[in-house]
Amino acid sequence: MDEIKKNEDYVPRDHKQSRFDKRLIHKIVKEVEQGLPRKEANRIYGFGKASLDTWMRRYGSPEYRENIKRRTYTNLQKRTIVTAIEQSRMSIKEAQIAYNIKSEKTIREWLSLFKLEKVEICIEKAPPMAKKTTPIDTAEVLALQKTLEEAQLRIKALNTLIDVAEEQLKIDIRKKYGAKQSSK
Repeated sequence: MDEIKKNEDYVPRDHKQSRFDKRLIHKIVKEVEQGLPRKEANRIYGFGKASLDTWMRRYGSPEYRENIKRRTYTNLQKRTIVTAIEQSRMSIKEAQIAYNIKSEKTIREWLSLFKLEKVEICIEKAPPMAKKTTPIDTAEVLALQKTLEEAQLRIKALNTLIDVAEEQLKIDIRKKYGAKQSSK
């Protein structure tokens, strides 16, 4: 903090929760854009990584902001790179340079991801809809049919009872769609 006071006169922070002077923030952003490592800026000025990230997004030059955007790759692009490496057309380092990828680790992750995907494709799995059926005894089928018929007769009898009760008592017993509940 003493280095700051020597160069220019900025409003000092009273405590950790107080804000940095805007002029100091602009100075820090400019220094980082000119090549000062972020960790070094954090150490010199005593602020957190998240603060610098926010300041760089908010106050950084448009050129700098354009350069720090994260590049996203589609699955097709990833597979193309992985295939090129697996067919020994290029090394990981060559792929990193050719496709402008920041780290080799990213390419290695893609390699392992798509290797697992290829293994899963090779494993034979039964389709989910094809289920093996076991032969059913005819006696069991007959018992199930009889139970079904009894249940259908019971339902028919209950519906008839409800119809007769509605006619004789002149009240709606069956629930109507959209009917309101009675309030108590």
